Amino acid sequence: MTSNPIVKLAVLPIALFSLFAGLAPAALAQNAGRIFASATLHGGYLEVRTSDGVYLIKPYTRSIIETTFVPDGEKADPDSHAVVLAPAAVTTTFSDKANKIEYATLGLVVTVTKSPFQISYAYKGKQLVAEKKGYMHVTDDVATGSKDINKGRPRVLEAIEFALDKDEALYGAGARAVGMNRRGNRFTLYNKADYGYGATSKQLNYGMPIALSSKMYALHFDNARTGYLDFDSKKDNSLRWETIGGRKTYQIVAGDKWEDVIDNYTYLTGKQPMPPRWAFGNFAMRFGYHSEAEAGAVVDKFIADDIPLDAIVFDLYWFGKEVKGTMGNLAWDADNFPNPIGMISDFKQKGVQTVVISEPFVVDTSSRWKEAVDKKILGTDANGKPLAYDFFFGHTGLIDIFGQPGKDWLWNIYKGLHQQGVAGVWGDLGEPELHPTEMRHATGGADDVHNIYGHQWAKLVAEGYQQDFPTERPFILMRAGYSGTQRYGIIPWSGDVDRSWAGLQSQPEISLQMGMQGAGYMHSDLGGFANPVLDNELYARWLQYGVFQPVFRPHAQEEVPSEPVYREDKTKALARDAIRMRYRLLPYNYTLAFDNNQKGLPLMRPMLYEEPGNAKVRAMSSTYLWGKDFLVTPVLTAGATKADVYFPATSAWFDFYSGERQAGGATKSVKLSADHVPVYVRAGAFIPMTRVVQTTRDYSTRNIELHYYHDSSVKTATGKLYDDDGLTAQAFERGQYELLTFTSKVYRRGLSINIDSAIGDNYRRPERSIDLTVHNVSSKPASVRVDGTVAAFSWDAGSKLLTLVLPPSALPARTVNIAL
Repeated sequence: MTSNPIVKLAVLPIALFSLFAGLAPAALAQNAGRIFASATLHGGYLEVRTSDGVYLIKPYTRSIIETTFVPDGEKADPDSHAVVLAPAAVTTTFSDKANKIEYATLGLVVTVTKSPFQISYAYKGKQLVAEKKGYMHVTDDVATGSKDINKGRPRVLEAIEFALDKDEALYGAGARAVGMNRRGNRFTLYNKADYGYGATSKQLNYGMPIALSSKMYALHFDNARTGYLDFDSKKDNSLRWETIGGRKTYQIVAGDKWEDVIDNYTYLTGKQPMPPRWAFGNFAMRFGYHSEAEAGAVVDKFIADDIPLDAIVFDLYWFGKEVKGTMGNLAWDADNFPNPIGMISDFKQKGVQTVVISEPFVVDTSSRWKEAVDKKILGTDANGKPLAYDFFFGHTGLIDIFGQPGKDWLWNIYKGLHQQGVAGVWGDLGEPELHPTEMRHATGGADDVHNIYGHQWAKLVAEGYQQDFPTERPFILMRAGYSGTQRYGIIPWSGDVDRSWAGLQSQPEISLQMGMQGAGYMHSDLGGFANPVLDNELYARWLQYGVFQPVFRPHAQEEVPSEPVYREDKTKALARDAIRMRYRLLPYNYTLAFDNNQKGLPLMRPMLYEEPGNAKVRAMSSTYLWGKDFLVTPVLTAGATKADVYFPATSAWFDFYSGERQAGGATKSVKLSADHVPVYVRAGAFIPMTRVVQTTRDYSTRNIELHYYHDSSVKTATGKLYDDDGLTAQAFERGQYELLTFTSKVYRRGLSINIDSAIGDNYRRPERSIDLTVHNVSSKPASVRVDGTVAAFSWDAGSKLLTLVLPPSALPARTVNIAL
């Protein structure tokens, strides 16, 4: 940090605003040099004093370091909404030379240059990033909140500025759609809906103050207040975070590869718990189901049409007959839903879970308005009175989710719904969608807490389950959150996207970016939500993409049905195929959830994970990885007959549908099929699959299909399958799991495949049969042995497929030896 702030206080007196309003931004950014005073090593952190404040530099691990600047006149604020990791006893070294101090872990090195003053960061000998002007003040001509608190006058923001390499790409800032490399943009840090957005959107529901670099580090600014994150918008090789106030703290997170960076970041901010297995099935959802009879007919039609289904989701008609004037009722409308408990029970008997919507608003025509006022659950004005205002759904108050009365009130509603059999919480409009700056909450003003409203809401549900239903996994569908919200189990979606090709085009980028930032379950309303557009090709292509995105959940305005059962026959057939493939992939997908839970790995992964050194893939979202082993290229334009697919040089790849082999390291134009998008499998991959079930309630790993993609270029390979009961919270930690490990090895005249089972202390290994398919076997094997015994097999010369059955066995280890 190379410059002194103009004023040393974080919160400036109002009288000073008129003084600063007359200064140009450049003048505010030009300060006399920050001067080094001293450095003191304490137990667990380094204190660096300067002419205008103090730095506190604290390692969490060898790959994570936190830096806080405390200006003179302020006290350090230890509270973080993002970080849950406690600093550990980290091995460090300290050296103080003539003009340089080095404070290092076994990975990260912090260098403090005394004159001119600067702090920089390196990882294992590689320079990552350095403060440029560091902490300073800048003017803001556009308010970040719902109103300009300075009534049209520029306000002064606190900022921290960093220097960038001229060629590094930037990612992060939460959910946006501006292109995969987000450098060149200035983002508002204020969660906000963008109804009907298409190919681009600079501001969406779920922002995060984090920047990730193609140099494989993350820079997280640990302050939730509203502000900006500037990714070099002025083209001067600068990254700058700006805020209305609060703590000046950031963490540097590094790693040897991208998988390490996300593992370390989610170690810092919390790992996502495993969702219930039914969350990986198909959802019936629209805006909305008006009655028990209508909802029951939808579920029955899925069953009659042999289309798998695991959940039905009720929009706001469950608590009111009209869109407007009923928000906040949060109780079943007795006329249209006379027997909700019976309805929910009937659905559950059919293997279908029930999810209902709730919003944080209570309108003054709601049946609960007086209760909300009397119990003091609403945000207030400066005089402590409930603050009510107009928005689309009525004259409303906003639940103060930060105060104990609001939390208790809302959780008791959820608890009652759970007792009725409701299995999931859908929290909508949680940015909050309209949040007046003058509103006061239990822990601060609106602009202080706006960006963590959704975070706090998800926390309320997660902690409620931990307290009252500790063995159950919550399902929390919400569109707004903050850094670290993944630890509460949020299943975020990308908001009210337009039902158009432009809307589809933005979705891979949003999911990929959010996965890089810890929110691995970001997904879209399949088919698009906004506007009553009937485009069967768009619908089919969106659902085909949905097979390889985290949650398969069509949703839209009711004028054009979102459910495949109400589409014309050709489109219904295409949708049915997509959904059935989704269910066939349950073993693979559920294992991705385990990897996300254990290592923070995104389910959808950008190409830069595969080839971090390849500058050509840094901005690529048109092709991505589903887990480690699937390469997916969604069809994003109408009437397309061909698609360009980039095949990473790290592997050969096999067409998932035809088996055709493609060499890596090239882009190829491939012919499109109407019934699926281009999907390829990595050479050497193990893909566990299963037979289709109508609902995940009937899923079992007592019989699995195991596909191995043999290739002469792969001498050894590994894969795995994770399984548990799909319902119990922390099943892995409770020892209620099985982990199958697959290994292959090519030897002189053959191939061996080993299958090893490890179980938790409280799990019984099932007797299991395995239908094994080995792909790309170019000649008929001389023999195949299973567990040392000669086994029958089939081999097809045209498809090059070798198939055999491993008979039922509860053995912890199975072997297959193929003589080629």
